[in-house]
Amino acid sequence: MSDILTMCKTVISSLRKKTACQMYPVKPAKLYKNTRGHITIDPSKCMLCTLCARRCPTSAIEVDRAKGTWLINRFKCITCNECVLACKPIALIMETQYAASGAKKDIELHNIEIKKPTPKPAAPGESPEKSC
Repeated sequence: MSDILTMCKTVISSLRKKTACQMYPVKPAKLYKNTRGHITIDPSKCMLCTLCARRCPTSAIEVDRAKGTWLINRFKCITCNECVLACKPIALIMETQYAASGAKKDIELHNIEIKKPTPKPAAPGESPEKSC
């Protein structure tokens, strides 16, 4: 009998309290500074160094230097932030807003301009070397 009374007490106190759930589409979710949403890339900063792909524990990121492509499989990504920490040119950013949900498997592909190193100009008074 005491179990039923305990249960009734719990039900009645739950009915008096304000709901813990939010109405997400109506009320936007509260985002904090360190909320992990999704990875974005700035292709103009990317050097195709492959550090992010090597650091990714789920192999969600693939970098092809020859083709100049960077791709991420959102279904494999666990938003662990390892790729962002490994990115030295700071081309990857962890957004606080969650990625939009999708019904089909989608892979994001970004074409990156392959940057070739520019030769150093000859110092004034020096003649450029000629190859034989």
